[in-house]
Amino acid sequence: MKYIFIAFTLALTFASCSDSDTVDIVSEDEELVDNFTISGAIAGAANTVFYLEAQSQQGTIAVSQATADASGHFKMKGNVPGLGMYQLRMGETTDKILLLTLSPNDNLTITATSETYASKPKATGTNWAKIMSNYIEKVTEFREAQAELEKLKGTIDDEELMRRYLEQKAMIDEFALSNMKADPSNPFNIVLSTYAVPSMDFQNWDPKSLDVLKSVADAYVVKYPDSPISATLSNQVYQIEIAYDQHTANNSGVRTAPEIALNNSEGKEIRLSSLRGKYVLIDFWASWCAPCRRESPNVVRMYNKYKDQGFTVYSVSLDDNKAKWKEAIAQDGMVWPNHVSDLLQWKSPMPQLYGFNGIPYTVLVNKEGNIIGTGLRGPALEQKLKEIFEN
Repeated sequence: MKYIFIAFTLALTFASCSDSDTVDIVSEDEELVDNFTISGAIAGAANTVFYLEAQSQQGTIAVSQATADASGHFKMKGNVPGLGMYQLRMGETTDKILLLTLSPNDNLTITATSETYASKPKATGTNWAKIMSNYIEKVTEFREAQAELEKLKGTIDDEELMRRYLEQKAMIDEFALSNMKADPSNPFNIVLSTYAVPSMDFQNWDPKSLDVLKSVADAYVVKYPDSPISATLSNQVYQIEIAYDQHTANNSGVRTAPEIALNNSEGKEIRLSSLRGKYVLIDFWASWCAPCRRESPNVVRMYNKYKDQGFTVYSVSLDDNKAKWKEAIAQDGMVWPNHVSDLLQWKSPMPQLYGFNGIPYTVLVNKEGNIIGTGLRGPALEQKLKEIFEN
């Protein structure tokens, strides 16, 4: 299945092709009393306009704004209905933005220069300001380290790159988890929670993070009972728990992969069960799915590397056009013989049968036909196959 993430702050790290929070600020006729202030001293930001905004399904909502004086000082007031996520944008660019978790009666002060506004601001005045400042500094360090890693591409192998990436990510993950443990009800946990959820799947994810997420969700329900964020967080933590339980079952090797009996492009039926005795990667994809096509070279490489050791691929296409399906197979060099499709696209029963709603999606099956991995792509797939065939 496609894993559930904290919707109000997190975008998927890896793209997929899918088959498919509104913030209420104020109506035009409603008079509201100011219940927050944001003050700033930003050197080098003379006469710059600062915008406080909220994101919704309908787009960006303007909440308040203020213009800095000649020395870079500004002060804005406004009204927020309750705990929520906002962004404080400096000027007309989109690269100088601070994420704020404002609540009524907050009086936030930000000190920085124009150059350090989005990388090393000093925030005071609320119970979440210091955590925000420390978080932004950690994120800045992480991004700088990532930039250095990018320069190493092509000089070291992908496995080493992934190891260094995870090593760097672990530091910011630990920062987030330790702060959430220390103060579960802190408003800035809206942001920190994104580091406790699985970024794409449950590979390299510590299940202890689920306990931290639960403590935050429980604390929010008590402290912010009327906030939609509390309800959303509780619901999504519940869904993550369900997904993790399913992941555990799918990787235990005790659940048999549901039978698939579809035809190839020549009309010949190929059953998944006919491949018993081999490790099989069931690869759900489509010719029209760009992320699938980008992943194809990696699958081809893994097939060529391990095909003589009892590994094969069983490709299930969610195409509805036979010609484009066959053309993509040839273009991407998908040379294994097991290509099937019912040409029903998302009307196919396959997504429901295997519990997914986005592609590419993979299921790794052992020689006995039992599932031992799901959602494996890129380095995660390579590492799993290495463990099987090289250890």
